[in-house]
Amino acid sequence: MVLLLSKEHFALERNPKFKFKCRSPMQLVFPHAHVLSCSRSSFLHWSEGCFEETLHKAKLERKGEEQGKRMKLSTSLRQLVRVVVTGVGAVTPLGVGAHRSWDRLLACHSGIGKLTEEEFEKMPARVAAQVPKGKEEFQFDEKRFTDAEWRQMSKATAFALVAAEEALADAKWNPKTPKELHDTGVSIGTGMIDLRDVVATGMRLAEQGHKTVSPYFIPRILPNMIAGSLAIRYGVKGPNHCVSTACTTGLHSIGDAFIMIQRGQANVMICGSAEASINALSVAGFCRVRALCTKFNSDPQGASRPFDSERDGFVMGEGAGVLILENLQHALERNARIYAEVLGYGLSGDGYHLTSPCPDGAGAKLSMRRALADGGVKPEEVGYVNAHATSTKQGDSAETTAIHEVTNEGGRRPDQEQPLVSSCKGAIGHLLGAAGSVETIVTALSCYHGVVPPNRNLKNIDVPMDMNFSHSEKATPFPTSSFTSRRVAMKNSFGFWGANATLCLANMDQ
Repeated sequence: MVLLLSKEHFALERNPKFKFKCRSPMQLVFPHAHVLSCSRSSFLHWSEGCFEETLHKAKLERKGEEQGKRMKLSTSLRQLVRVVVTGVGAVTPLGVGAHRSWDRLLACHSGIGKLTEEEFEKMPARVAAQVPKGKEEFQFDEKRFTDAEWRQMSKATAFALVAAEEALADAKWNPKTPKELHDTGVSIGTGMIDLRDVVATGMRLAEQGHKTVSPYFIPRILPNMIAGSLAIRYGVKGPNHCVSTACTTGLHSIGDAFIMIQRGQANVMICGSAEASINALSVAGFCRVRALCTKFNSDPQGASRPFDSERDGFVMGEGAGVLILENLQHALERNARIYAEVLGYGLSGDGYHLTSPCPDGAGAKLSMRRALADGGVKPEEVGYVNAHATSTKQGDSAETTAIHEVTNEGGRRPDQEQPLVSSCKGAIGHLLGAAGSVETIVTALSCYHGVVPPNRNLKNIDVPMDMNFSHSEKATPFPTSSFTSRRVAMKNSFGFWGANATLCLANMDQ
């Protein structure tokens, strides 16, 4: 347990067994959390944006095993350790670069096109949102990596490396000293391994024997390859963490990084996710579970249409999104630009079906409520929801039911405007494991710039209740609120097997 208290190194001692001290500025570490309790008078006072030392008295008393073996603190970590977004980087179907993708998203551009390769010729779904490749500006140039590097990594890893490079430069964070390297960690996930690599290797094995299998094959298909590659490239020694929870991967990666900073495991986290799964086996598999759009093969840019009556499935996409999360105090000390603050993180599980959500959105409601509670945010303060909304009949309907119920549980009167709701997937498709991280970047930039991207292809709204959707062809101003001076947003992600997550973000207060 870590509590921010003092800028001075000190030690208090009641019993030699229960010594506690500051190991670094602003961090008070209790080594035996199960036998300590802190009296209510041990408080921090927040004044003019900084912590002031007001440690009036600390009363430590040993607690018996029968009393819970836990520390009771009168102030939660959430209130003491604030976490902010200081850098963003992305590789998306709209181009290489987070700000490039943001600008094109606001302009209602589409990154969806036809799958023209022969392997897709007989597939029911023949559209996808692919990262533009080539040597032009904002295209992904495969030649930026050597042949030796490609032998060791997947395309998803390459996407993540490019996005991370941009995010670190955007944050102006270049850890070099031992302390900086130890205080910087990685939390990067992926939804699926490269099935094309697995198929090709399996065929070589069957036809030519085991010696044709690359010695890099196993490291290359491990889900934590991306996180490990980033840690090695930058030499960072903090948490090295990987999440793989289908389409919830990105949000789980960011949320876990948020918790790691709160708990004092790192001051800076490179976090997000990447995906590169547009191949024949993946497309065939998603077609077999009837998840992909098949009605718009002749009109790729109209295929992904969240909330619209003509929606009939998602469009598979690829890419990567990487954010730099940072302890607020650390960011302020180095005068970093702050895009948004991460206020809260909520998780839940449907426990219902392997691919379909609960029709009433029960799991989505729970993750949103938990994120709001974790962030100390009232439902009526939420001005924008960046929805998961993949353009499936069941998914979009369940999520809008959940959003409407949760955001109207507080003091929002019926005559007051509902929060804006939008989905990025009409423009960039569903990036699977990378969706949550790319869309969290969009949410953070919406909070920062005060504008919400359009709901591309939303022509005929088809959801169970009245909702306030952003415009279908142009950006919409972020709503002002009578409940808070901040621009508060929620970001949802939901995945196969019932994995749900929600982040609550806001622009930085003054």
